[in-house]
Amino acid sequence: MVVSLAAFMEVLDTSIANVALPHIAGDLGASNDESTWVLTSYLVANAIVLPISGWLVSIFGRKRFFMTCIFMFTVSSLLCGIAPSLGILLFARVLQGAGGGGLQPLAQAILADTFPPQQRGLAFSLYGVTAIFAPSIGPTLGGWITDNYSWRWIFYINLPVGLLALFLVYRLVEDPSYLKRLAGAVAKVDYIGFALLALGVGALQILLDKGQEDDWFQSNFILTLAIISAVCLTALVIYEWFYKDPIVDVRLFRNFNFAASCLIMFMVGGVSFASTVLMPQFLQTLMGYTAEKAGMVLSAAGFLLLAVIPFVGRLTTKIQSRYLIAFGWLMLAIGMYLSTQRIDLEMSFSAATWLRIAQYVPLGFIFIPATLAAYIGIAKEKSNAVAGLVNFVRNIGSSVGTSVVTTIIARRSQFHQESLGANIGVGSQSYQAAVNAMAARLHASGLSQFEAQRQAAARVYAGLQSQAATLSYIDMYWLLMLAAIVMFGLSFALKRNNPKTGEHVVAH
Repeated sequence: MVVSLAAFMEVLDTSIANVALPHIAGDLGASNDESTWVLTSYLVANAIVLPISGWLVSIFGRKRFFMTCIFMFTVSSLLCGIAPSLGILLFARVLQGAGGGGLQPLAQAILADTFPPQQRGLAFSLYGVTAIFAPSIGPTLGGWITDNYSWRWIFYINLPVGLLALFLVYRLVEDPSYLKRLAGAVAKVDYIGFALLALGVGALQILLDKGQEDDWFQSNFILTLAIISAVCLTALVIYEWFYKDPIVDVRLFRNFNFAASCLIMFMVGGVSFASTVLMPQFLQTLMGYTAEKAGMVLSAAGFLLLAVIPFVGRLTTKIQSRYLIAFGWLMLAIGMYLSTQRIDLEMSFSAATWLRIAQYVPLGFIFIPATLAAYIGIAKEKSNAVAGLVNFVRNIGSSVGTSVVTTIIARRSQFHQESLGANIGVGSQSYQAAVNAMAARLHASGLSQFEAQRQAAARVYAGLQSQAATLSYIDMYWLLMLAAIVMFGLSFALKRNNPKTGEHVVAH
């Protein structure tokens, strides 16, 4: 409970500020484009710290580093809340992202070390609440706080939680004996590895956040970021592979189960954030939902997931991880298929809620056993590095998923608008009939003949845009369904494990 509390606070902050950006921009005298750096700065700092958290633990000790991260996150949250300008807010968000970067992997590593392999699934079910549930309620909670109080309170609420977590970690958490022996053993700092990581991951995160906004590779800025990211990350992998004390232990990817689990977690991050962006965006932009009402659709699935996750944790002690993961991907594929069939502009609130449940609840069957599978065949001394890399790839997957959604929705909307527009030319009898019928109704309501005709044409065009956008959302759900089917097949490539002991089974 203690370590999950700290991680929950950090994960919540990755999504809680999204809906408050217009308020932040207005209050601090910034443009909407400038305010998006509030999100980007946090994600960049977070992404840089995540993969090196295992190395930092070997330097400072896990408990000391965990408490430092909580303290840094809490203090920077206060600085965010009192920030008088956008520049100071961005500086505080960088500190907050750096402090928060260690909370997720350390919480996961502490659970992995505290519980024996056969009980890790139950422990990870509690951690799963933080990683999956927190992003689903973040926008709803952020919107409610911003509308009823002030955007500053989305940062102030971290203060009591952070202080409580800091006190409880100090009293209740202890480093295992092997970490006490290792603490401080690595004295040489891998400056080259850190520089390559910071440049590569920072450029990649900014590229993913700003790509669609700047029209991707049509922008020299985005093209430059892509080159920097590709060169630095490639050099990082090669350099760290041969370096004696790497800052990022890339040699862990030689373990097939770990590599496959990382791919699965990358897709979990991508699919969960993609679907979390899709549904409220559809409801707000095309169906006129308020942010609070759209958030209620998301929250229902999140609360149901709370009941499912402990059940999945118990199943991990009875059923092999790969079968649970395969079941989760299969149910997710079915949920995405149902979305392609049921999404339309006359969808009810209850229908949207049930679709969201079908899209989100299956992730509980994937997240916990995939996290469990990542540790199979890995020495306990590597648990901190495993946790850091698993959470890193999931966060990058989240950024990729969000970028893919915004890009495909924009591009496919244009495609469908052009396709549908070909059928409503001036010579189209059905188009003329629709415009004339609407113009007659508007004229009867008191508008002049000219104004009625003009507004009728505008409304037909607006309807075409809505239909084109709806078709683009359906295309996106088809893509997510195909991704889930591919991952369903990959699930069976994972090594067998004994659910009762949690260990790898050699026999096939």
